[in-house]
Order: sequence, then C-alpha cells, then structure tokens
Amino acid sequence: MPNVLTTDIPRAIIDQNAGKECTDGESAKFVGVGFNGPYRVEISSAIKYGFLERPHAGSIAVTERARQALRPQKPGDEIEAFRQAVLAAPDISDVYTHYRGENLPDGKFFENALVDKFKIPNEKVKEFSDIFFTSLQSAKLIEKKDDKFRVLDITSGSRDTSDSESLKKVSQGVKIVSGDSCFVVMPFAPPVGTYYQAIYEPAIQKAGLRPVRADADIFGTGKIMDQIWSGINNAKVLVAELTKRNPNVFYELGLAHALKKPVVLVSSNEEDVPFDLQHIRVIYYDVNDPFWGPKLIEKVAENILSAIKNPDEAIFQRALETV
Repeated sequence: MPNVLTTDIPRAIIDQNAGKECTDGESAKFVGVGFNGPYRVEISSAIKYGFLERPHAGSIAVTERARQALRPQKPGDEIEAFRQAVLAAPDISDVYTHYRGENLPDGKFFENALVDKFKIPNEKVKEFSDIFFTSLQSAKLIEKKDDKFRVLDITSGSRDTSDSESLKKVSQGVKIVSGDSCFVVMPFAPPVGTYYQAIYEPAIQKAGLRPVRADADIFGTGKIMDQIWSGINNAKVLVAELTKRNPNVFYELGLAHALKKPVVLVSSNEEDVPFDLQHIRVIYYDVNDPFWGPKLIEKVAENILSAIKNPDEAIFQRALETV
C-alpha cells in the first residue's frame, strides 16, 4: 500500500544530485535521513506513484512525472503529474476508479467498502483512508459538496467497443446470459430523452445486456402500466435518469424498489436526487465537460455490472428493512 503522495525523495535527488541516478543509500543522504525500513517504504511508494524508477538493481532515478510535478513548465503540469500518480498507485487507483463521478459513502460505510470490496485489511483501513483522501486532495480529485465528498472524474472516456481495464475488473464474476435486459427509466422529452440512444443504449450494450425503454420497446396495445411493470419485473438491472425530477421516473423507480431490483441512479445534479436515495450510489455528470458523454457511457456500463455483482449497493435498503 503506497504512502501519502510525496515527492520528497525525487526533490532531494534533483536538488542535491542534479537529478542524476543514484543508489538508495545515497538518496537517503540527499534527503538527510537514515537509510532504514521506513525510508525503504518511502522509496517503494515513490516508485508505485511513478515518481521514481529503477534503471538498475539497487539504484533509483527521477521520472519525467516527478520532474513535471517539481519543475512544471506550464500551468497545470503539477496537478496533472499528481493525478497520473494517483491513477498509477495500486489500491488507490482501484478505489478512485470505482467511485469517480460519485459521492463517497459516509464514514463507516466507506470503511466497510474498503474491506469488503477492495480487500484492505481491517487494521490498515484507517491508514489507507487517510492516504486516499490526502492523495486525492493533492491531485485535486476530490471536492466537498455540503457534507459529502465528490470524487471528480478526470478520465477522457472512450467510445471504443473494447472493454477498458476497469470494465474488465468489475465484470469478473458477473453472470449475464443471452436475453438479460436492463430497463431504462427516464424522461422521454429532449434534451434528456435523447440520451437513451446516445448514452444509455451503448452503455448497456457495453455491459453485455439488452437495453429496454418503455416508449421505444414495449409500448403497444394493452395497459401501459402493465407493460412497464412487466419490463421492470423482467429486467436484471435498471438505470434511472433522475435529472429534472420527472414524476413518471420516480413512480417507475418506486416499482423497481418494491420489486427489490438493483437500480443504477444517474443525475446531472445533486438537487434532483431525493434525500432518501442519496445513500445509494449515484453517478453525477456535467454536460459542460467536453468528455461527459464518453465518460458517462463508461461509468454507467461499470455501475451496471457492479450493481449485478453487488446488488446491496443499488437496492433501496430502507424499503427492504420494512418488508
């Protein structure tokens, strides 16, 4: 597990050794500390973050990423280097990728997720949580909104049909068979209504399921609500677009929760997410972000698979507790 994001060692090598390759022991002298166990851990952490590399056994060298962070040539270089360091760090990168574009669970719920989902040892949870927050704050990848911490999504997204590494990871252990559907609950009117073909269809297909939306797929003869009920009931998972607080959306979402169906919640803003739903994972997107579409496709696909794999994070627990 890497320590708190730090550039102390590469900084000392640049300042004291003109940035030249050196031995581990020599680097400790440049920093002005003893060459002991804790220092070796710091070297290991700097390597994991991509600030140091090993050109030869027993020697270390400053990377271009570290130089970008310590000797920025243009505005934004430093933050970009820290962000790439976070994305390179084991465990920290996994947790960041999982929650990007979402609010972090509160306190104990986040700690439980670290143990259950990310296999952080119980005795290391507090340390890891501190490192995670400090690293993301250094990289400006987290912001506080009211009493919630929102993890910022700085990925560029991809419309490539091949699976990303994060999608491959979350898909492990998820069982999907031919014909499994994902029912989309959303407004029909533009602009939000146009997201079905542009965003949700490709995201659901990327996750390996068949997309279904009432107006496009199951409306016909017979009672409309009977067909909506059937579509929701037959779905393996649902996606609900909460933007604009459409009453039909919340009615259908209530049906899904009554049927104990996992639902991936999506909204362009927190104000459209009712308080009672904020303990469930919600994907937030910003249409002012030039990459918002590709990012949302990727994120929705991941959360669909995650909801199937871990339905407890996508089901309305309070409703279940009263059953």
